Amino acid sequence: MEKEKNEMEERDLLDVLLDENNDEPISLYDENDKEIKFEQVAVIPHEEKIYAILKPIDELDGVADDEAIVFVAEEDEDGSTILLVEKDEEIATKVFDKYYQLLDEAEADENK
Repeated sequence: MEKEKNEMEERDLLDVLLDENNDEPISLYDENDKEIKFEQVAVIPHEEKIYAILKPIDELDGVADDEAIVFVAEEDEDGSTILLVEKDEEIATKVFDKYYQLLDEAEADENK
């Protein structure tokens, strides 16, 4: 079990996000190195970037229980994937719109 945990920790964050079988929380760290756990809602490609919609599991100041946050996947200097909060409200709205469109399409397919 410990070996599996270590192997998962060594996987690139983007691989974890794109793994359809992953149902483990995503752990991110704030500027004070405090761990915050998130539930993955969706991964959305938009304008040649990858965005992750994550819902905080732990209580987070300024975020309601039913809210999620849009993160953009970037590469750090080591070539590892990091997630940064998308600060451009227009882009975040477009990512959410794309997500809702995908949900509507999936629901329409189920009703056929």
